[in-house]
Amino acid sequence: MLQIGSTAPEFSLPDKDGNLHSLKDYRGKRIALYFYPRDNTPGCTRQALAFRETYEQLKNKNLEIIGISKDSPVSHERFAEKYDLPFLLLSDQELTTIKDYGVWQEKKLYGKTSMGVVRTTFVIDENGILLKIFPKAKPDTNAAEILAFLDEK
Repeated sequence: MLQIGSTAPEFSLPDKDGNLHSLKDYRGKRIALYFYPRDNTPGCTRQALAFRETYEQLKNKNLEIIGISKDSPVSHERFAEKYDLPFLLLSDQELTTIKDYGVWQEKKLYGKTSMGVVRTTFVIDENGILLKIFPKAKPDTNAAEILAFLDEK
């Protein structure tokens, strides 16, 4: 697992329109990079809506929100349009970035074990250094926790 103070792994992933976005493109801005299991599921939708509701407050603190899942760009487009999401969603269908950030893990649900994305948020500073990690982030409170963290800074 990545540690606070270490350099965030670089990535280059497509958005809903197929445009590539890399971590280096965001130098000079802070980022909340959040990994989530799947578009249009209850927890992931609640988390996205919480980010939508706090989006302007987070932007005012020089923070960009970027969501990453293994969903396709088309799925992201539908999800963003359905919920009027103002932030970027990136597709990692090859699981490269998901694995680089250590969020592809064994999960247990109803006694069944499988591999999947563990909901995790990384706050990255202007120079690409990890400032804060929210492992097993709660969908309903993650955005508020990030705001509280930024207020402490």
